[in-house]
Amino acid sequence: MNDLLSALLLGIIEGLTEFLPISSTGHLLIAQHWLGARSDLFNISIQAGAILAITLVYRQRIWQLATGLGDAATRLYALKIAVAFAVTAVVGLPVRLLGWELPDTVTPIAWALVVGGVWMLIAERISEGKPPSDALTWKVVVAVGLAQVLAGVFPGTSRSAAAIFMALLLGMNRKPAAAEFVFLVGIPTMFAASGWALMETVLDGGTGDEDWASLGIAFAAATLTGFAAVRWLLGYIATHSFRPFAWYRIGLGVALLMGLPAGS
Repeated sequence: MNDLLSALLLGIIEGLTEFLPISSTGHLLIAQHWLGARSDLFNISIQAGAILAITLVYRQRIWQLATGLGDAATRLYALKIAVAFAVTAVVGLPVRLLGWELPDTVTPIAWALVVGGVWMLIAERISEGKPPSDALTWKVVVAVGLAQVLAGVFPGTSRSAAAIFMALLLGMNRKPAAAEFVFLVGIPTMFAASGWALMETVLDGGTGDEDWASLGIAFAAATLTGFAAVRWLLGYIATHSFRPFAWYRIGLGVALLMGLPAGS
């Protein structure tokens, strides 16, 4: 396949899957198996495109938070975003430095897809049995921060799925409100993770042979499709459940486990 076309497809896949609860890591690994492996810089850059997308989606909310700190409720919400990010950073950085994470190979990702899908079905059933609430308690704040670390340790878990469903289970079961908080926490989290990975790549000399045209196309594709995917998801979950995503995860994970040798 033409290299520019494969880069375009990878950017689209990243944009579509980064914020849907289906694991961008798993889909990119599968896609790169067929379209060809890419450099760390390429993968970091298309994730940066997804970060830009979510920032654009929430640009008005971010501006409201930045300019409304004089209001007590706004200040408290911003503080809770900061605390959730701090939990992720304080716990996640030592985990990253110590290398406590499963390899990005198909078998553990497939199992994470299946287990995560089953957990989503159970969590949604439990949350639906509780009175509707958008209360952002400190328990939810800390749990969202820890869920992001969990997703980093187990590739294929999906950062958005782990964090949103943790919020739902702990009482913040209005899905749009839970998703908004998780996505806003995800902005500094993903900026920090991508920046750290970029620094490591540059220090290791991993930028010299990069195809900048392909990278630029993939970045643009990830940004545009990520923006569209998040806007669609926010509208969808206002009136629908996450169950189709859970069954999709389970089906994909089972197909991978049946179709590929262990350790692949």
